[in-house]
Amino acid sequence: MKALRAFDIHIFNLSIGEHDYELQVDENLFEAFENEIVKKGNLTTKITLNKSETMIDMVFQIEGHVELECDRSLDLFDYPMNFEKHIIFKFGDIEEELSEEVLVIARDAQTINVASLIFEFVGVEIPMKKLHPRYDEEDTDEEGTLIFTSESEIAEEEDEESDPRWEALKNLKNR
Repeated sequence: MKALRAFDIHIFNLSIGEHDYELQVDENLFEAFENEIVKKGNLTTKITLNKSETMIDMVFQIEGHVELECDRSLDLFDYPMNFEKHIIFKFGDIEEELSEEVLVIARDAQTINVASLIFEFVGVEIPMKKLHPRYDEEDTDEEGTLIFTSESEIAEEEDEESDPRWEALKNLKNR
């Protein structure tokens, strides 16, 4: 847990306004959470913290790469990452999670440890299907693709494909 102290942001004596932080993420973070998917990585996290009297607004800009294992060949490869996440910390009496983007922290909180947040952000950005870049062009699997059509589009398609023999039967039905 000593490795996670590098991710502490001291907020108690922090003045109201905007503050910038830059944190380096490496395998120590992933080892601390005992993750099976990501074991190594080199990421830079830039945090823009905006403190007000009632809340703290944080924007995380995470850039770098993580080492993943290909699902097809089991080869290791570097997966590039570049994304932004937003979290709001509100001051309250009881620490709780109101939503994915809004957390309540105690009014007298001294620090906020962002290690678990960064770990979750990285985990969410990892694709379900982890393929080595050499397989990108080969992967043209269309199975599982959803196609949405409206009822009017289906009716138009049926009208275009109607057989005259069926039209005669429909006329009998409508009598």
